[in-house]
Amino acid sequence: MDAVQDEVFRGFVAARGHALIRTAYLLTGDQHLAEDLVQTALERAVQRWSTIRDVGAAEQYVRRTMYRENISLWRRRRLTELPTQVVPEPRHEPPGADPADRAADRMVLRDALMRLGPKQRTVLVLRYFEDLTEQQTADLLGISVGTVKSQSHKALAAMRSVCRDLAPVTGGER
Repeated sequence: MDAVQDEVFRGFVAARGHALIRTAYLLTGDQHLAEDLVQTALERAVQRWSTIRDVGAAEQYVRRTMYRENISLWRRRRLTELPTQVVPEPRHEPPGADPADRAADRMVLRDALMRLGPKQRTVLVLRYFEDLTEQQTADLLGISVGTVKSQSHKALAAMRSVCRDLAPVTGGER
């Protein structure tokens, strides 16, 4: 990689790194695993950086690599993880936001997400956090659109059943 490409890659990481880690955290539920997931995706991206034409394609490549690597991780490591009751507080709060309300919302959502299996959690993150269509989600994960629909439906139903506070958000009764 020449000096210009190196500088463009560094700029990409500086500009999009936080957003990539945030998505990886939602996929994995663990800050360290999220950082490892992003690092792995960036390692693969830097190897192909000369063939990536623009920053939009670079982000798409890195995100697709993250999603696929996350699936590979949970397929290889069928270990049961125990979610923690304490969620780390964000480093920065937007002005005017009530930190207590935001923290409570994050804890409720995280606990509900962590009760799902990795496949259902990944489908929900892609569909509702990343705002991908059913077809885009299916293509990224290498599954059918019907599987995306059924996994989304089952995941939202499971979240509603374990946490009544999420019912308005997920479309269920309070």
